[in-house]
Amino acid sequence: MDQVLAICKIREKVKKLATQIEGPQSKELIKEVYDDLGVFLDTGIDFKEVVDALDDSIFITDKNGVCLYVNPAHLQNTGIEPEEVLSHSVADLIRDKVFTGGAALDVIKHEKKIFRLSTTYRTIPPRTGYAVGVPIFDDQQNLHQVVVSSRPILSLHALHDDYGKFLAALSEPKSAIQLMERPANEPARLVGASISLKKVWEIIDKVADTDATVLITGESGVGKEIVADEIYKKSNRCNKPFIKVNCASIPANLLESELFGYDKGAFSGANASGKQGLFELANNGTLLLDEIGDMPMDLQVKLLRAIQNKEITRIGGSRPISLDIRFIASTNSDLKNKIARGEFRSDLYYRLNVIPIHIPSLRERIADIKPLCDFFVKMYTEKHHKYIALSPEQITLFEHYSWPGNIRELENVIEYLTICSSGTGQADDDLIKGLLDISNTTHAAESPGATLNDSVESHEKALIEDALRKTKNLREAGALLHVNASTVSRKIKQYNINYEDIKARR
Repeated sequence: MDQVLAICKIREKVKKLATQIEGPQSKELIKEVYDDLGVFLDTGIDFKEVVDALDDSIFITDKNGVCLYVNPAHLQNTGIEPEEVLSHSVADLIRDKVFTGGAALDVIKHEKKIFRLSTTYRTIPPRTGYAVGVPIFDDQQNLHQVVVSSRPILSLHALHDDYGKFLAALSEPKSAIQLMERPANEPARLVGASISLKKVWEIIDKVADTDATVLITGESGVGKEIVADEIYKKSNRCNKPFIKVNCASIPANLLESELFGYDKGAFSGANASGKQGLFELANNGTLLLDEIGDMPMDLQVKLLRAIQNKEITRIGGSRPISLDIRFIASTNSDLKNKIARGEFRSDLYYRLNVIPIHIPSLRERIADIKPLCDFFVKMYTEKHHKYIALSPEQITLFEHYSWPGNIRELENVIEYLTICSSGTGQADDDLIKGLLDISNTTHAAESPGATLNDSVESHEKALIEDALRKTKNLREAGALLHVNASTVSRKIKQYNINYEDIKARR
């Protein structure tokens, strides 16, 4: 690595030499260049070739954060061309949203090794990497340069094979328990333009960097786990463990030992040396309790005590174990109804519901459907190397569909269309009509033999009539439908809607 840094030094001196070739210092600079080249002549090793062959991204800056060198893997891992970063400052690159993270700036500020997560948006989907920044000092111990080495988190997941011996202590089913954040190739699906989604983002931004307990509610498929991921990524615990456990997926008789662990000899058939539970694995980090509404009542008492006292005791143990955990819970159940039926403890509910975040269903977020379609089209174009386009009429039909499976269902539809549509580049109408249960549209078409355009027009007319009946006003009807009054007026004429008759009705 010293030799690679020497290359950077040579580059700097050559640039300086080019501006002073006629000056009195030119001979001295030329001598310095030759002396530096001697490093490589003496070793006989092409260290630049070695670094260029690495799979890890290497990013080197000067003491002011200006990029001096990137290796080929940097382009492969980030999608950022060398010309975009060379001779540019890291601060400018972050400002221009070329990437996030800024490990080099933190190294310059603190003059010590720094570990950071960094995300680039040049890849589809955006890719997050784990970066290590190291300061390089000159002979006078002044900061001279910074070397940042990074690798996509997707690659780091290969290390889980070696880590498996440790995770093997966790009981089946493995799919119910996840360590750390989602894979880097799984992008956040919290996409949209609706007012309700913007409010969710506002809450996330306000609470992420606190330790307050969060309760996320909403139907299945609306993105509760994605909200938890975003809270974790934005928190000051983002470099600590993120443990996820689905309380509905683990049998009740195993859930207690999974959460609390057990000491050796706690029960027959147990690991002879005992086992850490998820609370201990999540210590200093974040624990997501998904489907908290399905937790057995007897365990709810122990969970409440763990949250209140910030400590647990393993099964069969006597020694209290202190905890420092940020708790996030999520559920698609109505916990207040469960409390009324005696199926959920009210004291635990109020302990969890410090920061409530409710995610509306997709049918309540019509403004999010087109952005989500665009997002998933890009995502599956990259995955399957096949592009489809959705026509305005098809988007309108999607906006009228009730989406009982919410975002998860929409994503599946887009992937199916990407794979199965003909090679015209346009999503097939017949496939869409076959996938969507028309009885689940906001206003079903009356004719079973209607074309897609007929269905869209029927739904659109019914929506406009509903809005006019509710508001008796063009401007207010437009606001309800997220269009302007002139559009409503034009559609009234197009569909021969009797606006005066609707206004006269009470």
